[in-house]
Amino acid sequence: MPIDESLIFQPVRIAVLTVSDTRGLAEDRSGDTLVARLEGAGHVLAAREIVRDDVDLIVGTLHRWIDDEQIDCVITTGGTGVTGRDVTPEAIERVADKMIPGFGELFRWLSFQTIGTSTVQSRACACVTRGTYIFALPGSTGAVKDGWDGILASQLDSRHRPCNFVELMPRLRER
Repeated sequence: MPIDESLIFQPVRIAVLTVSDTRGLAEDRSGDTLVARLEGAGHVLAAREIVRDDVDLIVGTLHRWIDDEQIDCVITTGGTGVTGRDVTPEAIERVADKMIPGFGELFRWLSFQTIGTSTVQSRACACVTRGTYIFALPGSTGAVKDGWDGILASQLDSRHRPCNFVELMPRLRER
């Protein structure tokens, strides 16, 4: 997609939340991949945490970051599968003002190119809440690459045309 180089890039302040019962920061390859990509694109890592696969813990972290004026966007990795412990989409539904269904649909289409029909096991999703974007990606490094490279890198670039998520940020709290 086209980037209009005549426009000034506006960095987005992004918080990264890894949802996992088994990983710490030292083992968080998907979180590391996401941080490297967002910082490489010129964005700001505003916060980073790992929480267990627990709806209340995820919701609490999301609310804290949504209320933080220094965070524009949250990207989660992990907890989007179909097992009993995968609860990230349920947490996002609890905080969402408006869902962005096209994000999950496009993610699964992109992921299909890489992993075929296994993509149906992904419940990647996105929403807007009180002026903050939240994007939920699966926990594999491949999924993070698909989500960032295929969607978020361009949609979080203020120079992307014909439109992007960044240009909508000033209007997200409108009623």
